[in-house]
Amino acid sequence: MTDATTDNKRGRNGPFSSLFGENFSIGHALLEGRAFFALIAIIIVFSFLSPNYATVSNFLIMANHVAIFGLLAIGMLLVILNGGIDLSVGSVLGLSGVFAGFLLQGVELEWAGVILYPPVWAVVVLTISLGAFVGLVNGVLIAFFKVPAFVATLGSLYVARGVALLMTNGLTFNNLSGDPALGNTGFDWLGFNRIAGIPIGVIILAIVAVATGLLLMRTAFGRWLYAAGGNENAAELSGVPVKRVKIIVYMLSGSCAAIAGLVLSSQLTSAGPTAGFTYELTAIAAVVVGGASLMGGRGNVRGTMLGAFVIGFLSDGLVIIGVSSYWQTVFTGAVIVLAVMLNSIQYSGGGKR
Repeated sequence: MTDATTDNKRGRNGPFSSLFGENFSIGHALLEGRAFFALIAIIIVFSFLSPNYATVSNFLIMANHVAIFGLLAIGMLLVILNGGIDLSVGSVLGLSGVFAGFLLQGVELEWAGVILYPPVWAVVVLTISLGAFVGLVNGVLIAFFKVPAFVATLGSLYVARGVALLMTNGLTFNNLSGDPALGNTGFDWLGFNRIAGIPIGVIILAIVAVATGLLLMRTAFGRWLYAAGGNENAAELSGVPVKRVKIIVYMLSGSCAAIAGLVLSSQLTSAGPTAGFTYELTAIAAVVVGGASLMGGRGNVRGTMLGAFVIGFLSDGLVIIGVSSYWQTVFTGAVIVLAVMLNSIQYSGGGKR
């Protein structure tokens, strides 16, 4: 009797058990692949609404825009897998762009009476280091001082944005393409050059995404991250260096935000203190749309990239057909709520991704 009841619950018994099983599998597949199907639907709908949408050149342009959100989303994914949140990534993006612009404009050493113009590679290294430092501060506050991630990164959001405003007095660093006579040219290469027709920003996103995917799936750190995000106490009892993992995760998130800031300021050849405003919400949306659980321990890079393309292609499609930017904000918010609802359905009952 007990076995029969169990079989009925699992859909193994009864005249319609086979049909029920098939329907469940189809529904599960649709739920798992919702980001992919949403992206296909977006492309089809906007292709009908605008003849300029479904062209190779437009797809490359949109993908270059997605690169910014995608880089932020990869860092956000790592944090969310750890069961945390990073609200500072948009401000770190803005600060990184301003810091790069500050260095490219020349650093005056009053005591020596000279102005230094660091080469572009040095600017890139120093800027990424700055992003990692902000992440380090966040990680230490959260891991050792037990400051809630929401509070710690919210504070970093304001500090980073304030520092960017102080560095620029609220203005914008323009003409970051450099001067050949000063040896600081080449920064705009990130934003405008292409390799085999593919924008550099998209290539950078692909490299970071592949590296992160390998980190998660092929290394001990990836296993530690999933374990700590799923159950931090159990992971710590199992020997996982939970605090170290948390700090590294926030450092990687800050580094990704800094790379995004470099790519964005290179595309614009300018850097302003308000760049990246509310981008942290877009990054969270991309991760959630991609199927990651906000509770931690579930998610992957593939889904996050699909989520970033869903958000980016939807936003650009709305621009192309002339929809107001206010409505774009409404649609983004609706997508986030819908994605969280679907995630709740997917993970209810202990489902795994």
